[in-house]
Amino acid sequence: MASKLQSSLKIPASRLEAINDVLLDPKMTVMKEFLGVVARYGTPEAINRKAAEAGSLTSLLAKVRDGNPENLRQLEWLKEQCRRGAFIRVADYRRKVLGEKAARTRFKDDIAVTLEVSAANYFIWVIDAARRAIQEQSLMPGRYIQVRRMKEQEADGDLPAFAAAMQILGASYVCTLDTKGTDGSNVHLGGPETITGYFGGIGQPNEHALQWLDEYLYYYTTFGVREVLNINSGTILLGYLLHRLGVDIRFKISVFVGNDNPYAALWTLIGAKLFSRRDGSSPLIGFNWGNSIDNRSMELTAEFRKALDFEDVVRYEHHITEAYKSIVRQPYNRRAELVQIADHVANISAKHEGGDPEVDSARPHPSDILDYFRERKEIVESGDWEALTTNFLDKYEAANRTAWALTEAGLSFVAAKNAHR
Repeated sequence: MASKLQSSLKIPASRLEAINDVLLDPKMTVMKEFLGVVARYGTPEAINRKAAEAGSLTSLLAKVRDGNPENLRQLEWLKEQCRRGAFIRVADYRRKVLGEKAARTRFKDDIAVTLEVSAANYFIWVIDAARRAIQEQSLMPGRYIQVRRMKEQEADGDLPAFAAAMQILGASYVCTLDTKGTDGSNVHLGGPETITGYFGGIGQPNEHALQWLDEYLYYYTTFGVREVLNINSGTILLGYLLHRLGVDIRFKISVFVGNDNPYAALWTLIGAKLFSRRDGSSPLIGFNWGNSIDNRSMELTAEFRKALDFEDVVRYEHHITEAYKSIVRQPYNRRAELVQIADHVANISAKHEGGDPEVDSARPHPSDILDYFRERKEIVESGDWEALTTNFLDKYEAANRTAWALTEAGLSFVAAKNAHR
């Protein structure tokens, strides 16, 4: 029973009525402009149909064939490796780690940790990782984050190839749209070199929130890109509103938004609940915790995440490793803390955005968050392509070290489900 003091926190129904008055006012400019962007793409039902067709494996492979036949050959190879069982099975991986003890261990599959790697910016890196996974009998992660210019990867054919690879592997992925503060829209940013000073939000000022919405609908209906990164409170709200209309958008909230304590997380989840559909679903399928989050804060947040019926909906995307340069103090490695919390807090994604610090720091070119903002042409011409490829594979190896540690503790992981049966 709530105390008299706590009871004073109850929100009167009249407050909700006031919010509805704004949302439903046909003369409210922000609502008219939001609906105007959506209308350019059709009804929500038509938008979802276009996206389903554009994102089908058949359609994606056709785009790859027309744009970059070499990528098609790589995808056919990947599909064949999955079909013939070239990747290690989960049961065999567990035996590899635990030996005979694996057969006697009751793994906590109901609260499995998703293996995640970021940023998987180039299609060929997925193929490189797959070849290593087959050779070493290691694991392909179950989730991949892209932070690469959308127009660039659309032009060179990587976008449909990457999307097709995710379907073949049975993995989820997230794209980062081009409409964000680093595109020049935020006058307070001098470019990517200043981005990490703005942890309260990169910024999508003025009309750029609607441009983000427009960009999302373009890639959703053209390539079936459904899950995107969300970095601003305005575009988070637009995502909620779009989902309420019936468009099946999904997004995760970036570390730059600043969820670094239970009350920030409560505000995030209150918004998700307020705009959830009648069936309880929400477009918010995850958020990155701030890098300074501790286990107790995640445990406290898990209490009200469950109370709001979001435990299976909203994933905690927790940085286990980070890029060695331009983002956090090093050494940064949260693997041991993950193992401590993963046996009782569900739906966590273990995000690897750098190699293990002792590995990364020894590279001639340690991983750098600012490399995400470089053009592919410039990377190749500078001679850094091989170094960045190594950085990505170090992240892949870090994800595998996490899988090993979880397995040793009798915990479970989510790898690419079509590769690791």
